[in-house]
Amino acid sequence: MQSSDQTIFALSSGRAPSAIAILRVSGPQARMAVERLCGKLPSPRFARFTTLRDLDGSAIDESVTLWFPGPHSATGEDVAEFHVHGGRAVIAAMFDALGAIDGLRPAEPGEFTRRAFENGKLDLTEAEGLDDLIHADTDRQRRQALRHLKGLLGAKAETWRQQIIEASALIEAGIDFSDEGDVSEELIAPALKKIAALKSEIEETLYLSAQSERLREGLTVAIAGPPNAGKSTLLNRLARREAAIVSPHAGTTRDVIEVHLDLDGYPVTVIDTAGVRETHDPVEQEGVRRARDRARTSDLVLWLVDASDRGATLPENEDDHAPVWIVRNKVDLAGDGNANAARAQFDISASRGDGVSELMAALVSYAQDYFGSGEMALVSRARHRTLLRETVEALDRAGRSADKGDELLAEELRIAIHSLGRLTGRVDVEDILDVIFREFCIGK
Repeated sequence: MQSSDQTIFALSSGRAPSAIAILRVSGPQARMAVERLCGKLPSPRFARFTTLRDLDGSAIDESVTLWFPGPHSATGEDVAEFHVHGGRAVIAAMFDALGAIDGLRPAEPGEFTRRAFENGKLDLTEAEGLDDLIHADTDRQRRQALRHLKGLLGAKAETWRQQIIEASALIEAGIDFSDEGDVSEELIAPALKKIAALKSEIEETLYLSAQSERLREGLTVAIAGPPNAGKSTLLNRLARREAAIVSPHAGTTRDVIEVHLDLDGYPVTVIDTAGVRETHDPVEQEGVRRARDRARTSDLVLWLVDASDRGATLPENEDDHAPVWIVRNKVDLAGDGNANAARAQFDISASRGDGVSELMAALVSYAQDYFGSGEMALVSRARHRTLLRETVEALDRAGRSADKGDELLAEELRIAIHSLGRLTGRVDVEDILDVIFREFCIGK
């Protein structure tokens, strides 16, 4: 990230062409940018309809312009927004006009949100929630991200942090008045009680949030099996579109094809893999290798077999794979079944749709168990979990070091306070800020 003393601008709406495009400017030169393009500064937080002109006085477009003087703005700086028509030529002309003003430069990914964070408009967990909200594909992901954007985890972490600070103050007072008889013990006892309660509360939060990180990433389901079992047909049926090429010729699917689905609000990625068989074709061999790798790393495998094929192969080394559901396909064409029928969990016809609704219902039920109560949990990232675990470990060590000296106890509490400070971005997080904010879209 470059210096926050500079003024940045970017397109903050969707890609062109669109009905309306919003260009945002933030920084000390935002006021000058508005005056240069509009001729007059609008009243704060009131929309003004005007014709925008470049530095040569040529008209660019008609605009609704908004002015938000800092610190009462999204970033805490002076902010301006230009709502113009969303044609590519209009946007390009706006970029040229803004770029020609001294002190203005295009924004980097996440720079608006980073400035909001640095100016105290939101903490780091809220910034991460905004990123999750931007990338949410399903309603359940949206609701979880919105909880973080509202600062629920950050507020909880700050409450814990303040309580540990209070306990630490009691310990420090005990150290300062250690020569006053039993004063030290009177102070340490309530501090240890508070530490034990906090440790239990944070541990419970971690336990309830054990599956919440999964909701961000989604569930991966691999459709695997021998060639011509109907894997691509099933993928198209689940996706409700022609996502994969369907052919009666074995080996049609050579690479992994992914389709992202919304199953009752749960994010699910369904993968169509190459038919697993022995082959001398080097391209198909690579496809089979990838198919086996993806099946091994998936969260669930639908092993598809032809219901009319009595010699249909079953997955090998099942202990090395994710849970495997045996699915007999083409039941509309099958006779009396096959030798593997006893192991089948689902009988379907991917081409006609027979039994597919039951398979979908089972996938939704599996997703519910897989994600658990993650939607309502506070913790959604590995970073959150790591820092809260560090806090719990420090509190645990603090409780066990009570008889080893107040100084050791106080030091463990300082470690716990520091870990919670890193969670919200209050202390020592410069090393992770670039990693977090570069994942944002430009203009956010």
